[in-house]
Amino acid sequence: MSALTCLAPAKLNLFLHVVGRRDDGYHLLQTLFRFIELNDTLRFSVRTDGEVHRINEIEGVPEAQDLCVRAAKLLQQETGCTLGVDIELEKRIPMGGGLGGGSSDAATTMLALNRLWKLDLPRQRLMELGLTLGADVPVFIFGDNAFAEGVGEQLQRYDLPPAWYLVLCPPVHVPTAKIFTHPELTRNTFSMTMRALPIGQAFKSGRNQGDLKLGNDLQAVACKLFPEVAEHLAWLSQFAPSLMTGSGACVFAEFEKEEEAQAVLQQLPTNMRGFIAKGLQQHPLKEFAV
Repeated sequence: MSALTCLAPAKLNLFLHVVGRRDDGYHLLQTLFRFIELNDTLRFSVRTDGEVHRINEIEGVPEAQDLCVRAAKLLQQETGCTLGVDIELEKRIPMGGGLGGGSSDAATTMLALNRLWKLDLPRQRLMELGLTLGADVPVFIFGDNAFAEGVGEQLQRYDLPPAWYLVLCPPVHVPTAKIFTHPELTRNTFSMTMRALPIGQAFKSGRNQGDLKLGNDLQAVACKLFPEVAEHLAWLSQFAPSLMTGSGACVFAEFEKEEEAQAVLQQLPTNMRGFIAKGLQQHPLKEFAV
């Protein structure tokens, strides 16, 4: 096998709490990741000269900074592999929206090259390497919807019922660092166990679950700094409990049926854009590592 075409799905954070801060400044989180059926497509062609290249232009992402290229070179450094690769990246996941596109692309690159280059690294080692590229990379290698702790790398599989999501994309890029360093960010939300989360029912983001209030601790700061996020959230909240994903800017609502999401999307104002995506049960490359 010398070539491979693979998908890299987007994710939503069905809630995101900041429960503390480490001595090194990294924030401790609790979140629930869900993969959705919105994918970037990556095409890999093996090179025998050891060179790693992204062969198409991505606006705003120089090749040297692309997480796919960095992921490939990281695998070379880890294993001593002398093969290289040409990577073609077809972007569909909006950038800077909190949907995890760059992290997902990096994870798909690692999973694909682990197979193409016949490296046979176990899933756990790929996750450890992925963490050095970004906190969201491990969950895409893990392969299941997951309850996450630590900086996002401590993962437990979490089974979620079928659902559809209406995602709105405000026309702003929210810098993650700007949110996490803001003095008004909540950093002491009460820590919970996975057992405290609702099981056996549709997971409704931002809705009270008994005494438990599920939300996104980054949302208030993002709305303050970027009014467009607040505007989109306010509009969507008219129809269903709504939440920002990650550090923004995208916001979403969950529906049990596609028709319900479509009915709301059809009412979207002309100055807003959004899409509907099905919730996935697992990553499309789940079987690529063991």
